[in-house]
Amino acid sequence: MLAVFVRAALHPGRMKPSRLVRPVTKIPERSLVHQESLPKLPVPPLKQTCERYLAALEPIVSKEELDHTQQLVQEFLKGGVGERVQKGLERRARKTDNWLSEWWMQTAYLDCRMPVPVYTSPGVVLPRMHFQDRQGQIRFAAKLIAGVLDFKRMIDTETLPVEYLSGKPLCMDQYYQILSSCRIPGPKRDTVVNHAMGKTPPTHITVVHNFQFFVLDVYNSDGTSLTVDQIYMQLEKIWNSSLQTNKEPIGILTSQHRNTWGKAYNNLIKDKINKESVRAIQKSIFTVCLDAPIPRVSDEMYLSRGAAQILHGGGARWNSGNRWFDKTLQFIVGEDGTCGLVYEHAPAEGPPIVFLIDYVVKYMQKQTEIVRSPMVPLSMPQKLRFNITPDIKRDIEKAKQNMNIMVHDLDVKVLMFFHFGKNVPKQHKLSPDAFVQMALQLAYFRMYDTCCSTYESASLRMFKYGRTDAIRSTTVDSLRFAQAMQDPAKQGSERLALLQKAVQKHKENTYDAIHGQAIDRHLLGLKRQSIEDLTSMPEIFMDTSYAVAHHYCLSTSQVGSKTDCVMCFGPMVPDGYGVCYNPMDEHINIAITAFNSCEETNAAKFAQAVEEALLDMRALLDDTATVKQ
Repeated sequence: MLAVFVRAALHPGRMKPSRLVRPVTKIPERSLVHQESLPKLPVPPLKQTCERYLAALEPIVSKEELDHTQQLVQEFLKGGVGERVQKGLERRARKTDNWLSEWWMQTAYLDCRMPVPVYTSPGVVLPRMHFQDRQGQIRFAAKLIAGVLDFKRMIDTETLPVEYLSGKPLCMDQYYQILSSCRIPGPKRDTVVNHAMGKTPPTHITVVHNFQFFVLDVYNSDGTSLTVDQIYMQLEKIWNSSLQTNKEPIGILTSQHRNTWGKAYNNLIKDKINKESVRAIQKSIFTVCLDAPIPRVSDEMYLSRGAAQILHGGGARWNSGNRWFDKTLQFIVGEDGTCGLVYEHAPAEGPPIVFLIDYVVKYMQKQTEIVRSPMVPLSMPQKLRFNITPDIKRDIEKAKQNMNIMVHDLDVKVLMFFHFGKNVPKQHKLSPDAFVQMALQLAYFRMYDTCCSTYESASLRMFKYGRTDAIRSTTVDSLRFAQAMQDPAKQGSERLALLQKAVQKHKENTYDAIHGQAIDRHLLGLKRQSIEDLTSMPEIFMDTSYAVAHHYCLSTSQVGSKTDCVMCFGPMVPDGYGVCYNPMDEHINIAITAFNSCEETNAAKFAQAVEEALLDMRALLDDTATVKQ
C-alpha cells in the first residue's frame, strides 16, 4: 500500500496526457471477466470532502489558519467554483475507466524529478542468509530466479488467484505491470513501458555483477524455463567473466535527479551499441543484482545497514553502480547474505510485490539441493557492452558524487519489536494497524510536543485500476489520546477510553479510504480539473493550510507479509520520517528513515520513542484489564 511522494501534487504544471503513462495491458481472459465486473472509482460528494478536510486540519493548524481556511472552503462551496470543478470531475469519471489513475501516475511518479532511489523506490529486506561462499550466493540466486519464473507462469497461464478484501474482489492489474517493464527518463516527465504484452514477450533477465550487465536467457527453445541447476551454471559463467571490478559503473546514472538522468540518457543512447544494451536491460523480465559484500557491522546494526544497502546500494564504492534503478523489479543477492529487492514504484504498490516475495520464498523452501545432471550445454550469457565517451564518464563521476551525498544523508533504523505482535491488540478487540498508528502518533507527540500531518496509504484496488488514497492518521482523537498519555492527572481508564476512541476513528477513516471516500485524491482531482479547465486556481489550493496538510512529516505504510521481512522507504519531506511496518503475530518489524541533513529528525531516537509508546500502550491495556478484574 505504499504510494507516496505527492510533492509534485502541490504544484503540477500544465500537463498533456501521455500515451505511455499507462501501457495498454492485455489482461488474460479469465481475469478480464473479473476486471470488467469491478466498479469504477467514485467521485466523493463535494460537501463531504470539504467537511472532512476541515476536520483533518483541526489538529495540525492554528485556530487562525483554520478560521481562514473555513472561509475559503465556504466560498469554494457557495461561490459555484467548487460545483463547476466537481461536475467536470464527474464527467471525467463517466468517460474513463478510472478518473484518477493517469493523474496519480503522473503527479506522484512520472512528473516527480527527485532521484528514484530513496525518494520513491521502496526496498524489501529478507531475513539474513548465511552464505559460506560465493557458491551459496549463486545457488540462492538461481533458486530465486526459478521462483520468480514460476510466479510468472501463473500470470502467463492466467492462473493467478484473484485477491479479495472484505469479500470483494480486487483489481489485479498491477500484477501485469511489474514484469518486463521499466521506467524511462525524460527531460521533464518520465514514461513507463511494459514489454510483456508485445508480439514477442521478452525471454531474458538481466544479471549485474561487478557493475557489468549480462543478458541471461531463462527459457529453452521449447518454451520451458531453465531448471535451477541450469540457471546456477549460467550464473557461474557470469560471475567468472565479470571478476574485474575496474569497469565503469554505468548503472549509477539511473540514481540521478530525473532531469539530469534524462539528459545523460539521451547522450548515452546516441551510440548504437549503448542503445542496444540499454534496451536489453529495459526489456528484461527483471534484474538480479549479485552484490559484493559490504563492511561488517554488529548483529544489532545489521538490519539497518541491510535496509540502507537495499535502498541505495551503499554508495559508489560499494553496490550503487550494481543497479539499474529504473527497472521495476531488482532482486538483490549479496555475497554477505544481504538479500531483498528494490522496486521502481510507478507501476505498482507494495502488496503485489510482497505477494510475489511470499510466493518466491515458499517456492525456494520447497527446493531441494541442486543435483548435477547431464544436460545440453547452454550458450554463454551475453555481456552488454557500453562505449564510454568523455561526456558519459563525466556524467558517471557526477552521479557517483551525488549518490554518495544521498547515502550519507539517509538515516535508517530497523526496529525489530519482539515484545508482542498483532495478537495483543486483537485480544483487546483493537485493530492492529490502528494500534501501531496510535503508537506513532504518541511517539511523535512525545518527541516534538505537537502532532503533524500523517500519511498512511490505503489500497483502492476494490475499484478498476485503483491505486491508493491516504488515511489521515492524525485526528482530533489521536491528539487527545497523546495529550492524555502525557498528562499525569489523567487516570488509566480515561486514557484507555481515549485510545479506543482514536482507534475507532482510525478504523472509520480506513474504511472510508478503501471505499473511495477519503479526501486526498479527491482534492488532487479537483485541483487537476481546475488546471484542465484552464480556470484560475481555486483559493483553497493556494492556502497555507493546504500546504501544511500535504507536508507529511510522518509518511507511513503497513505492508503485511507472511515472510519475516521488512519494507522500507525514504521520508516524504526533508524534515520527516518514513515508517513502514509489518505486524506479525508475535512481533512487529518496523523500518524508520530520516535525513541526517535535518537536525530535528533522528531515526534511532524515533524508533526508541515508538518502542516506548507500544510498551506503554500495552501496559495501559494490561493495567485497565487488571482493574476490571
